[in-house]
Amino acid sequence: MGIETEYGILAPGRPDQNPMVLSSQVVNAFATRPGSRVGRARWDYEDEAPLRDARGHDMSRAAAHPSQLTDVAASHGGAMPDLEDPATANVVLTNGARLYVDHAHPEYSSPEVTGPRAAVVWDKAGERVMQEAATRVGSTPGLGEVRLYKNNTDSKGASYGCHENYLVQRATPFADLVSGLVPFFVTRQVVTGAGRVSIGPDGSVPGYQISQRADFIEVEVGLETTLKRPIVNTRDEPHASADRYRRLHVILGDANLFETATFLKLGTTALVLDMVEAGTLPADLHLASPVRALHDISHDPTVQAKVRLADGREVTALDVQWAYLEAARAHTAEREPDDATAARETEEVLRRWEDVLTRLGRDPALCHRDVEWVAKLRLLDGFAAREGVTWGHPRLAAIDLQWADVRPDKGLYHRLVARGQVDRLVDDAEVARAVDEAPEDTRAWFRGQCLARYGSAVAAASWDSVIFDVPGRGALQRVPTPEPLRGTREHVGALLDASATARDLVDALTST
Repeated sequence: MGIETEYGILAPGRPDQNPMVLSSQVVNAFATRPGSRVGRARWDYEDEAPLRDARGHDMSRAAAHPSQLTDVAASHGGAMPDLEDPATANVVLTNGARLYVDHAHPEYSSPEVTGPRAAVVWDKAGERVMQEAATRVGSTPGLGEVRLYKNNTDSKGASYGCHENYLVQRATPFADLVSGLVPFFVTRQVVTGAGRVSIGPDGSVPGYQISQRADFIEVEVGLETTLKRPIVNTRDEPHASADRYRRLHVILGDANLFETATFLKLGTTALVLDMVEAGTLPADLHLASPVRALHDISHDPTVQAKVRLADGREVTALDVQWAYLEAARAHTAEREPDDATAARETEEVLRRWEDVLTRLGRDPALCHRDVEWVAKLRLLDGFAAREGVTWGHPRLAAIDLQWADVRPDKGLYHRLVARGQVDRLVDDAEVARAVDEAPEDTRAWFRGQCLARYGSAVAAASWDSVIFDVPGRGALQRVPTPEPLRGTREHVGALLDASATARDLVDALTST
């Protein structure tokens, strides 16, 4: 699993600045920091197929929106396969992540991890990457200040994503994924929402809602990601062995700052996917109108909104989440865990999920330490009461924006953390390590170590490849990495230790 986060970007006092150029400055600032070992590696687009639809067909390139052509370099400004537009930036980091410009935003795509706690660690590492990059841009002569925000909308009609990715078995029918996931995705926002001031895509209706992203979701199922956004995205681009895996690309989630929200977002979704593959999901939770239900639930911070099921019953989001939780309890009780670590983590997901649902049912305000939309609402309510303002006042919208500011001394989330008012799941030392070091139990470790050890010889990389340019070889040497659980420290650590140079590594790999 992994998380891609597009950050909001702002140049104070310079509204005419090109966001793509600003975003490139952010990426390049981090890539060229002192001691950087990123090298000159570009992105390898060879195996990307963003127009392949899990429903069994490909969208034609002529019919695709330009923003969907993510398989060509600088797709948002041109279409030159295998060539990078120098105006944009796109680097692979030693922690296995990708840092680049996507849709006029700087995006951090975390390395692949095997559990939700690690997802939190490397997602938080991404926040640090952005903090340092913005600081470096601001201190560079000739460049102005940029501010970065971990949110999903400018409330002027634009939304940008925080996408989750999960590897699932190819043998699982996609229709089963859709039917099993839709009720869960529509309702999980009560646990994982980041909160938003205003209603509607353009923010024109005063109010507060649970989710940053909900109002921008328009259809139940679809391939698009920047228009007609779906609850379930059908992009069939596994970034792994296509005959064995799908990559479930989830685009409706919020960009979370709360660690518990990220942990539960990834952990509960992984459990639901496990139940879909095993066929142990509740069968009677189909919603009559999923998109409308998604909006209605988001617009009701009391979490009491009723939505209609296909069989005519009316339920709350909590009712649906409890049904999934109880099914997950039964499912995990009958299965042998992969290992003790996975068992402990699964139990923690279940325990925290139940705890949050219980407190949300009693009084959402009880969740102000671990549910992000509740904490933001508490802060806003306090300010509104002190200042005598109501929803629609611009200072409340400003607080919403300042909440997501990545600067530790300015962001309101960070101030709550500094005051000890937010529950933490990971410590700062491991997050700091994760800025430079890849997780050891996925192929991200091989990718990151290749950059760290042989950065100048790595010509390109991607989720499923590393390409070397080494002396004595007439052509670039592409090392495919289609299996996400190979290339781990245990798998290739000794090989890398025995390879002093990239050429040694390539020789060893090609001689077997």
